[in-house]
Amino acid sequence: MNYNPPHQVPLVAASSFVFDSIEQGMDIFDGVEKGHIYGRFGNPTVDAAAAKIAALENYGGEGEVYGLFCASGMAAIATVLTGLCRPGHVILTQGDLYGGTSALIDDLAPHGVRRITADLRDSERLEDRLAEHSDLSIVYVETPSNPTLRCTDLAYLADLVHHYGARLVVDNTFATPIGQQPLLLGADVVLHSTTKYLNGHGTGVAGAIVCKDKQLMDEVFVPNYRLYGGTGNPWDAWLVLNGLKTLALRMERHSSNAQQVCDFLLRHPEVVTVNYPGIPTHPDCGTIDRQMKLHGGMLSFELKGGLEAAKAFMNRLKFCTLTPTLGDVDTLVLHPATMSHRSIDREVRLANGITDGLVRLSIGIEDIEDIVDDIDQAIGGGKK
Repeated sequence: MNYNPPHQVPLVAASSFVFDSIEQGMDIFDGVEKGHIYGRFGNPTVDAAAAKIAALENYGGEGEVYGLFCASGMAAIATVLTGLCRPGHVILTQGDLYGGTSALIDDLAPHGVRRITADLRDSERLEDRLAEHSDLSIVYVETPSNPTLRCTDLAYLADLVHHYGARLVVDNTFATPIGQQPLLLGADVVLHSTTKYLNGHGTGVAGAIVCKDKQLMDEVFVPNYRLYGGTGNPWDAWLVLNGLKTLALRMERHSSNAQQVCDFLLRHPEVVTVNYPGIPTHPDCGTIDRQMKLHGGMLSFELKGGLEAAKAFMNRLKFCTLTPTLGDVDTLVLHPATMSHRSIDREVRLANGITDGLVRLSIGIEDIEDIVDDIDQAIGGGKK
């Protein structure tokens, strides 16, 4: 009996797959014939999510693109870093980096992988740092960065990194491929925590790796992914596939709402600093104009009263949600100094703008008046 194909990508809940014959099984194991073997090696639903994310990252670009759907954003990062780095190698990254990524890079030190940091937007100093290290393997960048929303010129950085024989790895979680496409700007590898905007509804944890180098994918990332168990599961893949259907619409609303919250905070007398790519005076506005299609839903701001003011603000929230994540349809609030970046040395945090009074907002798609009213009452003053 023939069946019509389903409208939605099926959720294939299977740990293993059946061979027609031992010869077919041998061919699939050897790569002579395409097929699935075991859940840790891949799954039709998982592969569909990986392919969709890869296609979004390369939309409008040329050539083939390859993706892997991982168990988490950290699994994606670990698969790439452990695959590309060997004892004696150096990773160059920024100081304002997600705390989990920073901790992972530091955790590679016992294996002979060294970390150095630099302001990746400072072209003169950056080139000096690159020239100092012939053993450089990776330049790793978040743009916009977490949580200070600094933006790095990816096209310039890619050219410079490649000149010195290293690879550029970009975490594109904040911007999503709707906001910017690092592969089209010269990046070698793009990473996502799909837990955030790509899923968009806070219903699963997963990650993704995308690149255009088939040899790199087949000979480095895929074996690492399979060996260390970084494979995503079909349920999370199915959730992401459904989330991707509304990604463009959601990102437009996230960006629109974030801009209005930013404008409100810029006028508030209790706010010292606002960090958002949509501010015309943003120090990286030239880069933002060149490479970002949307400014995104992430922003951060610093309250005058420091830590106590930040704690009071978060404890007074009624509509927005205090939780250590981002990218949901709901507005989410996090305090970097005590949550996402609590493991980072305080002096390092302060040197990179992550103060005790800094609050990170992931602006949702709710009615903008509800978001602003709650933020306003939580700060403790009337609208300005």
